[in-house]
Amino acid sequence: MAALSPEAPGRPLLILVEGPAGTGKSRLVERLREAAPDTARRVVLGEPIPVDRPVLLVVEDVHRASAEHVAALHALLSDPPARLVCLLSCRPEELPVPGMVLGPDTEFPARLTVVRHVVGPLDLAAVRRTAVDALGADRCPAGLAEALHHASGGVAQTVADLLDLLAARGPAAGQPRPAEVAELGTPPRLAALMLRRVLSVPEEQRPIVLAAAVLDEPATAGELAAVAGLATAPGRDALLTALHRAALDPRGEGRYGFSSPLAADTVRRWTPGPVLELLHRRAARLLATRQPVPWERLAGHRRACGDERGWLVAVERAAQRFEEDGEQQRAARLLESALATGPVPPHARPRLATLLARCAVVGLRSDQTHDVLRHIVADAGLPPAVRGEIRLDLGLLLCNQMGQVVEGRAELARAVDDLAGRPVPLARAMAALAMPYGPDAPFAENIAWIERAVKVAAESGDPVIQAAVAANHVSVLLNTGDPAAWSLIDGLPRDSELVGCRQHAARGLCNAADASVWLGHYERSRDLLAEGVALAARSGAAYAEQTGHGCTLVLDWATGHWPGLAGRARTFVDEAGTMPYLVADARLVLGLLALTRGEWADAVDHLTGPGAADLDSGPVPISAAASGALIRLALAHEDIDGAASEAAAAWGRLRTKGIWPWAAELAPWAVEATVRAGAVDTAREMAAEFAGGLDGKDAPSAAAALEWTRGVLAERTGRAAEAKACYERSAAAYQAIRRPYQAALTRVGAARCALAHDGDSGSAVAVLADCATAFDALGATWDAARTRSELRHLRPVAEPRSPGRPRYGDLLSPREAEVAELAAAGMTNREIATTLHLSPRTVEQHVARAIQKSGARSRQGLGRALKGAGN
Repeated sequence: MAALSPEAPGRPLLILVEGPAGTGKSRLVERLREAAPDTARRVVLGEPIPVDRPVLLVVEDVHRASAEHVAALHALLSDPPARLVCLLSCRPEELPVPGMVLGPDTEFPARLTVVRHVVGPLDLAAVRRTAVDALGADRCPAGLAEALHHASGGVAQTVADLLDLLAARGPAAGQPRPAEVAELGTPPRLAALMLRRVLSVPEEQRPIVLAAAVLDEPATAGELAAVAGLATAPGRDALLTALHRAALDPRGEGRYGFSSPLAADTVRRWTPGPVLELLHRRAARLLATRQPVPWERLAGHRRACGDERGWLVAVERAAQRFEEDGEQQRAARLLESALATGPVPPHARPRLATLLARCAVVGLRSDQTHDVLRHIVADAGLPPAVRGEIRLDLGLLLCNQMGQVVEGRAELARAVDDLAGRPVPLARAMAALAMPYGPDAPFAENIAWIERAVKVAAESGDPVIQAAVAANHVSVLLNTGDPAAWSLIDGLPRDSELVGCRQHAARGLCNAADASVWLGHYERSRDLLAEGVALAARSGAAYAEQTGHGCTLVLDWATGHWPGLAGRARTFVDEAGTMPYLVADARLVLGLLALTRGEWADAVDHLTGPGAADLDSGPVPISAAASGALIRLALAHEDIDGAASEAAAAWGRLRTKGIWPWAAELAPWAVEATVRAGAVDTAREMAAEFAGGLDGKDAPSAAAALEWTRGVLAERTGRAAEAKACYERSAAAYQAIRRPYQAALTRVGAARCALAHDGDSGSAVAVLADCATAFDALGATWDAARTRSELRHLRPVAEPRSPGRPRYGDLLSPREAEVAELAAAGMTNREIATTLHLSPRTVEQHVARAIQKSGARSRQGLGRALKGAGN
């Protein structure tokens, strides 16, 4: 709008704003109007135009202009005033003469500057921003913007209308799912526009539009004519008419269709059933001649025209091709839909179900797949070998994607009985029973299963099952800290020509990365993750890929990469929230982060609330780490009995399992709770059991935790010097493997014991100050506050200050800031008092002063107020 400023040179300007219906031209024009300087005069077409000042003339929807208005614009623009800025908007597809904004006589004089601005569809990023503005970031899960962009074709008005439909459901409906976008139907505005355009095409030429709707993909003129049942010349004429009436759009490369799937859906819904059936039959004949045959699309057309036999053939061929190409997720979606809702004859159901089961275990969770497989396995007429194969994959689905480990292992055990004499699926079932994460089987049983699986797989001669068993063998050995596992990782078939081998190699690498995190081999874990996730993505192993992403969250927690970690974990929960085993990593990380910040209610919710892994049936390393956090939380509340009870239950689970490196996140807290409950002998037995379970194991995290555990036991039984040495060895071990949070916690213990042993408060102050700084850097608000509280008790001796209380005026004192931060995190006055060794009444006074000084309206608003003040 610089041309409208009084200082602008006197040269007329014409701005042509062009774009299809709904792309946001009116909004752009409105923004240009708002940007015009106050000195510019707005005039109506036909009014006398002053020549001594800038003038803005806006004419929208010129494609609808009457002859009189067009003539007036011709007259004005043939000899425009020097200070005129004229803005014309139009839909190019509806201009009476294509490309000529003012008809066939469009002509612009040389001194008129003409600028064209084309408004096109929104890109994905713009759709995402629009969705967040309309619904809020918390109601925009991953995949929602992609679904909106696909359904709308990026047309701004359609995006807005779909968002209005989603918003109308209200927060009570919960977070909208991407799949819901397809269920919304076509917004009335788009439906009216499309049907108006379709009806503007003469009836005898309208089949070309209907054919495009049925094909539902950009098609050539010849393809459209063939499906419409028109000869070449009439088909070409019909296409030209449809394009001129904007019923169809050019889609590039000599193809034509609709601007969005919703537009095509509108036309299909309007088309009478018998006409649709005929069009689908022609479309099926057309697609069957392509090479390669698009079997999935062909299946859709055959089913729509009632060709059930041809549909079944196409479904099976499509699924087989998807499996061969490593796209098991697509195959599973197609097969589960066919088996759940399609006319599949009884003799074909086991065959399709076997294929579905095989694909489902590689992909992501689907309750529909689970229900279909359950129903088929229950068929008494099913041959035992077929039942065993389907039961095997059902067991894997239950164990992994569904998180129902006990039920899944029961199905796997039944599958072993059914699969006698079939070495390939038998070895797979045995290898699955060997996986060590479940709490129901001791490790000795897992070892027995993997040894049997290795033998059967070797006898089978099948490279894919050998790769599957090798991947599980890695998991079984590495999780115990067995050094022999590393050489097995090197033998995984990463470069095999067989996609099944590559998928199992990807799974083995991601599982090895997960085991490495629990062991404390963090650099190795990061390398394995990079390789495993990339291979999983290339080979279509979606579940393994997601496993890798979940493992990355735990790895970043352990190594102190906390900035943005909570947000990434929440996103992962949104994406994988229906799969308990997958989401367990993210929920654990969220719980641990919340604990360090003093967000104790949130910590409990993440660790034990809806969607969290069950401590008694979930993955043992996750349960052990979660129990460690819950014990620590109970100790912070001075709930010694509750802490000891949780410690006993968690220790019992580990003792049953027999994989002691998994005690690394539990042992220090469990032993502390047991000692403080008065069971000193039991605590000593626990420490000894932990130490014995690590003999010969390559588990640096557990080794550091063992020194920590010994330090706790020594400190709580009055041996401060010994405890100090243990804590220092533990801190050094944690620093060596780059675990900054645990290193700081154990250094605090060492400082505490140094003070108790020799009264060296100066040394203790230095260490505690370093630890408080480390906690601050991590964002561990609660730990920083606890450490500063201990510092405050020491500093009067170590750092004498002048008499009298310092005055802070309107600024928060250090203590008030400390209390306010914990209160903003959600801690109660009593919890803050326990943390900072204050009385609840003192905390209440500090909170009141912090609210007054910060300008917060309530306790809940303290966090925002503190951030805004930079306090």
